[in-house]
Amino acid sequence: MQRREMIKLVSSGFLAMMTRSLARAETAQQKKKVLFFTRNVGYYHDIVKRKDPNELSFAEQRFVEIAGDMDVEVVCTKDGRVFDQDLSGYDAFAFYCNGDLTQPNDANEPPMSATGKERLLAAVRGGKGFLGFHSTCGCWRTPGDLYANAPREKVDPFLRMLGAEFLAHGPQQEASLTLVSHRLPPIASLGIAEGVAFYDEWYSMKNFNPDMHVILVQETRYLEGDCYRRPPFPCTWARREGEGHVFFTSMGHTEDVWTSPIFATFVTAGLNWVLKNVNVDLPANFSRVTPQADVLPAPPSKK
Repeated sequence: MQRREMIKLVSSGFLAMMTRSLARAETAQQKKKVLFFTRNVGYYHDIVKRKDPNELSFAEQRFVEIAGDMDVEVVCTKDGRVFDQDLSGYDAFAFYCNGDLTQPNDANEPPMSATGKERLLAAVRGGKGFLGFHSTCGCWRTPGDLYANAPREKVDPFLRMLGAEFLAHGPQQEASLTLVSHRLPPIASLGIAEGVAFYDEWYSMKNFNPDMHVILVQETRYLEGDCYRRPPFPCTWARREGEGHVFFTSMGHTEDVWTSPIFATFVTAGLNWVLKNVNVDLPANFSRVTPQADVLPAPPSKK
């Protein structure tokens, strides 16, 4: 298979302006509210680290800007106790998290309670939206053989809701993503025919939920790293969880990605989905567009 010609993610005033106007055109009149939770346990991603407790991290600032262009209010927090409080005022939840969020972390940020986690999942099943970024697929990892798919009942309910689980990653590098669905606005309006290519930290994943609607496929042939020695698999997708809408992208490790207007367009599309701003049919296409995604790479050899 020849490598397809891809459109690279580049920042430009024109694309940014186009994305903002498209976003405003697709949003509902009533202002909606999203809770953005960015607590990390274990490795703490720089993109969501705060230099000062009262100063938003880079990703928080950008998400607030992207959502603001849609007239969506964002509340940012690293306090897990929020999920024990009244969640009815939020239309959706966005996560850029890592690890077991019910455990302490080195930053001394209050953890979620087990009840808070259950309340979050119940809220999504009941109709709230959920938007996950990058390492969120590394929350509540499945015990046992790392390089094997687990039976569905063994996978944590949070990861079942999200749609997949982190396996490993190689070095940061440029990668190609094939765009297999244009259905969520404003993706189609960008005029991207086949896909994109840009520089980021790319996740190899497992335990995919087959009911997902895949939007971007991770091409693996040219990636450096043994964890990518496998067939292509989903990178970005949407699915339903009960009455709620879920969107996840494994992108978002670097500042360059977050400042890209094309990445902002995918985030806008995700917000349109999870906030139910659009009435779009997103049928499951996992088996059709990534038929060998459950084939995992071989475990690293022991030296």
